[in-house]
Amino acid sequence: MPRESGSTPPRLDLPSRLLLDWLKRHAKRRRLAPTGVQKEEDPFRASPALLSVIRRVTGRPSFPMPLSSLQVRRVLDLRVPGATELRPARMYIPYGRPKGVVLYLHGGGFVHCGLNSHHGICCRLARSSGAVILSFDYRLAPENKFPAAVEDSWAALEWLSSEAWRWGGQVAVAGDSAGGTLAAVLCHRARDQRRKLGKTEAPEPVMQLLLYPATLGKEETPSRHLFAHGYFLTTAMMEWYGHQYARSEEDISDPRFAPGLQPDLSDLPPAWIMTAQCDPLRDEAAQYGEALRKAGNIASYICVPGTFHGFLQFYPMMPKARHVLKLGAKALRRAFRGK
Repeated sequence: MPRESGSTPPRLDLPSRLLLDWLKRHAKRRRLAPTGVQKEEDPFRASPALLSVIRRVTGRPSFPMPLSSLQVRRVLDLRVPGATELRPARMYIPYGRPKGVVLYLHGGGFVHCGLNSHHGICCRLARSSGAVILSFDYRLAPENKFPAAVEDSWAALEWLSSEAWRWGGQVAVAGDSAGGTLAAVLCHRARDQRRKLGKTEAPEPVMQLLLYPATLGKEETPSRHLFAHGYFLTTAMMEWYGHQYARSEEDISDPRFAPGLQPDLSDLPPAWIMTAQCDPLRDEAAQYGEALRKAGNIASYICVPGTFHGFLQFYPMMPKARHVLKLGAKALRRAFRGK
């Protein structure tokens, strides 16, 4: 984990500074900030109008989808099992013979983003990893509170595991931000199911790719204070997202909500964890990786200097984001090869 002296935060790199300035001006014009725009008694109430604007803007792809799709052999829109219904999903089939399949869970604070917003990321992961990527559209909060996203994602993983023989037989899980949280939780649940039912009766991911995941509930870390304001994801936004997703205060202490609170981290698949240097979630992701290693697991960790939370979404103009996606894809390729 990077060490900053005193309370002075590190400096963002030039692409991050330019992009962050543009995002701040764009959000101000469109009034996208989830707090401070509503003059209601409950500052955490998500009005339908606000949700509509946020989801419309964040649901857009960061690069033209037809051009991104050229990187893979085929893109299939389909519906796969969620906890209560068939849910939208998108499958990315790379050129060549796939060695495995990855369940990809998008970020967005459990509130927004979806298949289109992460289309380019999934195309790049499929191309560079040589694996099939299944991007899954779990139910969003606040209409669907915790643990709806967990249950949907688990149902999708069970289905994908049963179909993995079509794509080489092995399955992995991946996700960014809230999706990284879900991916970690799925590994806990798969481990518990294997212990209870046996290996043949439960999914067995060969890897978890966690891209700046949230792993703690209310527990404070230095990075949460150091980057509380001015770095895209703020602590006020984190609190707002938490209120949309959680049903009660008790949920925030549930390991399915905050996987870093899981008391037993043994027997989990190898993890590849990435954080951004100027991210309030940085320290908890790094701590989670260290906890995995102490529990006897394989866990790799990188921290990308000069970047902020969510920078992968802006890969078209950020070379570091493209580099990270290549590194993550290579880790997936190694996992499927058993090396």
